Formats: sequence, structure tokens, C-alpha cells
Amino acid sequence: MKHACLVLAAVAGLSGVLESRAQAATVNLDVLGPGISAFLQLTYGPATDAKYAQAFQVTAVSGTFTDTNGGLNIVGTPVLGLVPVVFSTPDPGNLLAPNSFSRFAVASGLSPISNGFLTYDNLFWPGGSVQTATDYPPSGGVFDIYGLMFSIGDGRVVDLWSNGTGPGGTADYGVAVATSRLALDYAGGGVMVTVPEPGTLSLLGVGLLGLAAARRRRRAA
Repeated sequence: MKHACLVLAAVAGLSGVLESRAQAATVNLDVLGPGISAFLQLTYGPATDAKYAQAFQVTAVSGTFTDTNGGLNIVGTPVLGLVPVVFSTPDPGNLLAPNSFSRFAVASGLSPISNGFLTYDNLFWPGGSVQTATDYPPSGGVFDIYGLMFSIGDGRVVDLWSNGTGPGGTADYGVAVATSRLALDYAGGGVMVTVPEPGTLSLLGVGLLGLAAARRRRRAA
């Protein structure tokens, strides 16, 4: 009986943790591409984008970022936090941009097609992003085509976005590093973002819930 009470107490405690996580969740991401790597921890929700209920607002980011392309010496640099969304107005023909669509102006170094801006919206899509630009059908990935923007100090920002999923179902991502004066690096694709395996606490929680369910079934029988 004492053992059963301990198990039920642990399950009750875990249920409280799971309930709080339903309000705001945390996810770890590994980012890897040519000359680029990062480990990010995101906190997102419970608020969602005003246009897309399946897209959760990222509220915090931490971790480290590395970029050695083009002679950059950004190695294991701490991620300092999100660049706040500024709710920019999309191009008139773009009817699918999220409500939190934002622009970051870069004076020099970007492709002319960018019109001098990096775009972002700081949204996380657990089920995969949908099409978010009228003239760009690709979709999929934990970010959309605008992506997440965070600061790494000295006026530098990093933009991480999805280019959508390919035929194999794997999403391709891009990364840009810039200041308001200059684009320092622009990897338009070839970057992978993966979610590591669940931690020990999560696996323990699943096991405890299963054990409690089995005990309830035996008592009912």
C-alpha cells in the first residue's frame, strides 16, 4: 500500500508538471550546417499567432551559436534573447503572412531580392508550418519561412527560418547573421534543425503514468 501511495503521489506531481507545460512548453533544438552550429532552448506558448492558432509565440530563447563562415569567429557565443517582433506590414499581395510578421533592416550586404530586410515572426510550429506567403507555396518545419530572430551581442542578430520540406519529408533551413549595418553571413539553405530525444524525466513520467494505469486496471478487474 505504501508503494502504491508513493507511485500515485509521483504521478500526481508529474500531472502538475504536465499541466503547467500545457500552458508554456520548452523544446531543445540542435542546428547544424556548413560552418554553422547551435544549441537552442526555446520556451513557447500558450499564446498563439492571431492568424494561425497552430503557431505558438516563442517567449524566450537561450543556448549557444557558432558561425565560422567567411572568416567569422563566432564560436560558442551565448544567445542573449529574442529580437522583439515589431508587427511590420507585409507586401500588399502577401495575404498569408502571420500577424507577428516583422522586418529587421540591414543597410548593406543582402541580396537585392530582400529589399534590405531580414524577416522574422518568432513563431514555433510543433506540427509543421503551413504556407505563410501568397507567392511561396513550400511549407513545413518547426519554423516558417520568416523564422526566429535572436541576439548574440555586439549588435549582431541571427535569423533562422525554414525553406519547407522536400520530397523526403525533411525540412531545409536557412540562417543569416547580420547587424543593422551589414550582413555578415547568409546561408540560404543546407541547414538542419533536429529535436533531441526526450530527457530522462519525460521518460520516467511516461513510465509512472503507465504503471498507475496498469494498477487501476488490475483493481477494476
